[in-house]
Amino acid sequence: MTAGGRWQTEVTRVTPAGGTTVQDHVALAEIELCGELIIAASAAAEDRLSLDRIDEVLLGR
Repeated sequence: MTAGGRWQTEVTRVTPAGGTTVQDHVALAEIELCGELIIAASAAAEDRLSLDRIDEVLLGR
């Protein structure tokens, strides 16, 4: 028990026991899109990306 009176559990495994990894394809796609936005923002001359530029990045135009 911790000082706050709550039980503390150590996480020892985050994948299924069979050794296969769990992938959430939607989450991976969202992470990729966020990465694209970060790259575009770091390359932009202005302080913020315009809505049009965000659409270009996300829609691949």
